[in-house]
Amino acid sequence: RTPPPPADALLCSALALAWQAEQAPYEPFTLVDQTVEAAKRDSTTRAQASFINACLRRFLRERAELVAATDREPVAQWNHPRWWIERLKRDHPRSWQKVLEANNAHAPMTLRVNQLKTGVGEYLHALELLQMKAHAVGSSGVQLDRARPVRQLPGFEEGEFSVQDAAAQLAAPLLLDGLAPPVGRPLRVLDACAAPGGKTAHLLEHAGQQPVEVTALEVDAQRSLRIGETLQRLGLSARVVVADAARPEQWWDGTPYDAILLDAPCTASGIVRRHPDVRWLRRESDIEQLAVQQATLLASLWPLVRPGGRLLYCTCSVFRDEGVHQIDAFLAHNTDAGLLPSPGHLLPQSGRNARGLPDNPLGDHDGFFYALLEKHPG
Repeated sequence: RTPPPPADALLCSALALAWQAEQAPYEPFTLVDQTVEAAKRDSTTRAQASFINACLRRFLRERAELVAATDREPVAQWNHPRWWIERLKRDHPRSWQKVLEANNAHAPMTLRVNQLKTGVGEYLHALELLQMKAHAVGSSGVQLDRARPVRQLPGFEEGEFSVQDAAAQLAAPLLLDGLAPPVGRPLRVLDACAAPGGKTAHLLEHAGQQPVEVTALEVDAQRSLRIGETLQRLGLSARVVVADAARPEQWWDGTPYDAILLDAPCTASGIVRRHPDVRWLRRESDIEQLAVQQATLLASLWPLVRPGGRLLYCTCSVFRDEGVHQIDAFLAHNTDAGLLPSPGHLLPQSGRNARGLPDNPLGDHDGFFYALLEKHPG
């Protein structure tokens, strides 16, 4: 059973509904009554109908005083839990307000062009013929001016594009660009925690004509099916393995990998605008628990990297405990690891100002963290 939303979340929702009632061409009490009736008919809100009713009616009685109070209340002002706001202030003292503003805005729809089948310029031209406005972002991305169902876009069934945020599109080029190809054999690449397969596909697309063997690892058998579906639509193939990345003794064949992508489980604090409920479903204690899981995955996968090979650690999180703090601790305990130039923390909508990005800007993107690790030879 889904637990009821926290009081802070319900209060913010109730106040938002009350504000809408003030703007609508109906009597406020009519809208309050209809809102409560709607809450009673929905199984997910039925238990909170009385609470919503009380909040809305009190708001109408004490509007001036309550608005003044909420103007001073960060939870109501930013529509985020108090602990989340305070942590952002600590982690990003110069940017926390921009992050919260981005979380409350609409996310853009960004596509990754499958450059094995078409180019960015060609795909932009195809959109233009259909009077769909878009612009290029990054090395293989296209950002639409207006989101549309994917099946309305040209080339979906043909595998000419995938939906993927611009920040997430950095993973494959970061891991593969500049990596010396092995002599006499294909490049061995592992995508750990691979579902639903977007980054697995991008690794294959980005490798281009270079021989590459990609293993996509996923602990959830049901989610692993989506990897196969993704690859099939794009005309790609990889070895899909259902196993726990933290227990390589159960699935690893003993041959080191040239490159490993670890898109680790995290709070998803960088993609709040795509999943608004994340902020209310998460608890501050989740960060510590996830950080332990991330450290375990790093420690388990690092021995699988060959000398001179790479591991790219990434999370869709803006919290430093899941990013730079995690990598600082790893480097302190692994003297054979070196940190290569990496973007680090990419904050939502940081665009061309993000540290360490390539020349072509990413435009409007989600929050992410990247650290590219190289294993010293010998």
